Amino acid sequence: MRKTRMEKDSLGFIEVPSRAYYGAQTARAVANYPISGMRAHSLLIRAIGLIKRAAAETNKKLGLIDAHRADAISKAAQEVIDGKWDEEFLVDVFQAGAGVSFHMNANEVIANRANQLLGGKLGEYAQVHPNDHVNYGQSTNDVFPTAMRLGTLLALETLYPVLESLAASFEKKGKEFDGILKSGRTHLQDAVPIRLGQEFAAYGVAIRKARANIAQQADGLRKLGLGGSAVGTGINTHPKYRVQAIAQLAKLSGQKLLPAKDMRWAMQSNACMADVSAALRSLALEIIRISNDLRLLASGPNTGLAEIVLPSLQPGSSIMPGKINPVMAELAAMVSFQVIGNDTAVAYAVQAGQLELNVMMPTMAYNVLQSITILANMLRQFDQHCVAGITANRARCRMYAESTVSLATALNPYIGYAKAAEIVKESIATGRSIVELAREKNLLSEKEIAEILDPQRMTEPQAPLRAAKKRDSGPSRRGN
Repeated sequence: MRKTRMEKDSLGFIEVPSRAYYGAQTARAVANYPISGMRAHSLLIRAIGLIKRAAAETNKKLGLIDAHRADAISKAAQEVIDGKWDEEFLVDVFQAGAGVSFHMNANEVIANRANQLLGGKLGEYAQVHPNDHVNYGQSTNDVFPTAMRLGTLLALETLYPVLESLAASFEKKGKEFDGILKSGRTHLQDAVPIRLGQEFAAYGVAIRKARANIAQQADGLRKLGLGGSAVGTGINTHPKYRVQAIAQLAKLSGQKLLPAKDMRWAMQSNACMADVSAALRSLALEIIRISNDLRLLASGPNTGLAEIVLPSLQPGSSIMPGKINPVMAELAAMVSFQVIGNDTAVAYAVQAGQLELNVMMPTMAYNVLQSITILANMLRQFDQHCVAGITANRARCRMYAESTVSLATALNPYIGYAKAAEIVKESIATGRSIVELAREKNLLSEKEIAEILDPQRMTEPQAPLRAAKKRDSGPSRRGN
């Protein structure tokens, strides 16, 4: 068999590998854009396969493409959806504006496979043509933004369960650690006591809120401009095509999808991609914050906080024996930095549209889908190999809870802020505890000291003791 075949497009003839399911325009794009070596995300490929199948079946129903062609296109598109031809999608993620090259890659693969199903040969488009049949009533300008939105929705379905699991893991640790007292810290300085479980429960809340924000922003992706054709006017489309094609796409994909009220807006604006990217960025910011907290809390084992112990996953040094590093927390931060960088690229791309079209969509699609993929993969590992295995150093936590000078905060309602501050200064200067100084200065009775300066009591809202409320601002006497 010959190694190449000759195909012709509007620019003339070009060689294509003889066994390739792609065609002339894909071959030109491969030659033109050897940029990153990275190819389209599998879910973007799946999304465009879904669009092509929905379009073929709608055009068949409307009598615009004969049944034998439409059925062959539908079958070929389903194979694309199933991932059978992923290796035929060769166009670099950095390519011609608007995603024309990727779109034609899909049209050519589906056309060649449909022709083959009808008994034809690769590269001979007598029965099914990439433009005339696979792309009937469509344009890159409405297909690519639809594929980008749908691919993002599909990708998010892989992220949501990971976030649910991570939130649940933090909540589980919150319950497990609920009875463990420790010192709170603000400005990285001693603060009033808190329970370790309260800290971890709050991490769970942060993840759930981030997940809800992503889902809320993703709703904007559901309003599609498919059927807008070249400039959002619907040229060369049947009046019923738009509504029926989107309804069929929703059925095939399992996603709630709606026609945009204004097709021009849906083509001009990609703000919905910026919204989702920003929500992913917000998640990344929370992950960085939480992962940094875990690294601080686990710092040590002898010269750091050492309040928690992270699972030991691998040796941490090529020179220091026995050293173990917080590798999963470090990974979480690095991946999150990448997501923030991706969001910056998306933001610049979204604002770069002109008039009827934003041609920067390929970089939006690549960066948003990469962010979702690496977040899902990283957070799965972070959950299973870090959070789930965290243990607490109860003795260390208790020691910090009892020695924090901010215990004096509880004295404010009884002796006033100024006198409490004097005790704090003396405690820092002498190394003596707040409890010891309060007892020595006869500030409170033994019963009041036991209750008011109880670290456990400080971790929930508490009204001042009734006896203390009656007291004036002067010092109390023991036994009163």
